[in-house]
Amino acid sequence: MAMPKDFIDTNDFTKEQILAIEDLGLAMKKAIKVDGYYPHLLRNKSLGMIFQQVSTRTRISFETAMTDLGGHAQFYGPGTIQLGGHESLGDTARVMGSLLDVMMARVNRHKDVEGLAAGSAVPVINGMSEFNHPTQEMGDLMTMLENLPEGKRIEDCTLAFIGDATQVCVSLMFICSKMGMHFVQFGPKGHQISDGALHVGTPEERAAFGKRLMEIGEKNCKESGGTIVISDDIESIKGADFVYTDVWYGLYDQEESGASYMDVFYPKYQVTMDMMNYAGPNSKFMHCLPATRGEEVVDEVMDDPERSLCWVEAENRKHSIRALLAALAKRTPLNDEDVDYSAKAELHAALKKIEELQA
Repeated sequence: MAMPKDFIDTNDFTKEQILAIEDLGLAMKKAIKVDGYYPHLLRNKSLGMIFQQVSTRTRISFETAMTDLGGHAQFYGPGTIQLGGHESLGDTARVMGSLLDVMMARVNRHKDVEGLAAGSAVPVINGMSEFNHPTQEMGDLMTMLENLPEGKRIEDCTLAFIGDATQVCVSLMFICSKMGMHFVQFGPKGHQISDGALHVGTPEERAAFGKRLMEIGEKNCKESGGTIVISDDIESIKGADFVYTDVWYGLYDQEESGASYMDVFYPKYQVTMDMMNYAGPNSKFMHCLPATRGEEVVDEVMDDPERSLCWVEAENRKHSIRALLAALAKRTPLNDEDVDYSAKAELHAALKKIEELQA
């Protein structure tokens, strides 16, 4: 299976392809952070960044990653370009695809990023939709790969997600099941992946959506050997290597106020040090950020220098996005024959693997 043109959903990629992209990201991270060598694989290339929402980590990561690779990033905020208004989405995609080398879009509706990809001649990357957050998945996976418990492979690890079935929760189920990991969502009924909690609609529509999500995860598990557990019993998180949470009311949910969410989630689903220790004495904390301190997680956990990975995880958004851009866009020659840096062999091996998977 050749690597897809676009990065819309990690489920479109094989485990081997995802890990090859991560290896490329880790090699570039080492080259830049350890050796100070910036591989200008996208020299003179342009990235178009479409944002229908405000963003911190996604915008900074894409813009910085493109600069690191020798290219240029252009920011298009809400209302600054035609996007399915006076001009059709297909026409916009066709024009932008002729003017740019790669695009990313953070959209309100998943169908918009799918439409851009369908109409664009150049790769399109999903910077987040109401359905999933695949670039977050890649940063999360990179963080776990760098912080594997001693003697464990990624396939041996368990990630326990605490709380609401946000698109980040769903995306974690996708990537964990793709990798062959053990995924747990510990959350209240009505806010579980299987309930279709992400979907706004009738109870029947939500149930159908939840069934669809679970079918995707179960299909991945059948191929990878992973497992999925959805539960409101805290016993389900015992043995977790990584404990992950997200805000209890997200960008897309307009149905309940923050106060009513507190009634549903607090204190049972708040990540405290007691919960971390219940999961395991060496469990590590993760959060996609931004966090609402004192709600889904307490300061003691977020700021713990030994247990918290959320700050490394935020930085790894950039390192993994570099790899996505370099893997998907048309690369310029590396030309590093006269440069000596410790990550050289790793970087060339990772690029060769990407080329093989694209053939």
